[in-house]
Amino acid sequence: MRAHRSLIRLLFLVPLLALLGGCGYNSIQSKDEGVNAAWSEVLNQYQRRADLVPNLVNTVKGYASHEEEVFTKVTEARAKVGQIKVSVDQLDDAVAMQKFQAAQGELSSALSRLMAVSENYPDLKADGLFQNLQAQLEGTENRITVARNRYIEAVRDYNTFVRSFPQNLTAKMFGYKTKANFTVENEAQISTAPKVDFGKD
Repeated sequence: MRAHRSLIRLLFLVPLLALLGGCGYNSIQSKDEGVNAAWSEVLNQYQRRADLVPNLVNTVKGYASHEEEVFTKVTEARAKVGQIKVSVDQLDDAVAMQKFQAAQGELSSALSRLMAVSENYPDLKADGLFQNLQAQLEGTENRITVARNRYIEAVRDYNTFVRSFPQNLTAKMFGYKTKANFTVENEAQISTAPKVDFGKD
């Protein structure tokens, strides 16, 4: 009797697995994991940038202590990006993604202003620590751009797949929703890292 039940289960499971495979279930899972991995890398690179901020501010302060407004803007922007989190479970939330992107954009702008301060302070530009931090920031901005582009492509691939028939039926059945993506007014912005190499001689 037990062997008979096992056989019935097996006969039921084999067509079910074949049906799920044919309807794209495994591919949806794989593409979903790809999006999550790409997003984790985006977060890693943004965190790397945030970690550079305190040392950058302190180094610039050492030469330009009266640029208080610039330091305040950078510190506030860094605090904001620390408060706005988007986990892999929230990647279908377009509003959360917009808030995240806006906060990161504010930090990018604030950092650009901070780096521009070096133009007025030759001693700061010549400081070895500042040059090292500047190089780290430039490299991190490049890595952010690469990670963000990979995420954009992963989301496009996933969204196209889950919207197509018959995968859309499978996605709906198992609760897979389309993912939110980065948005830019100028598409070229997304593939070009912000320039932080101010005033290098």
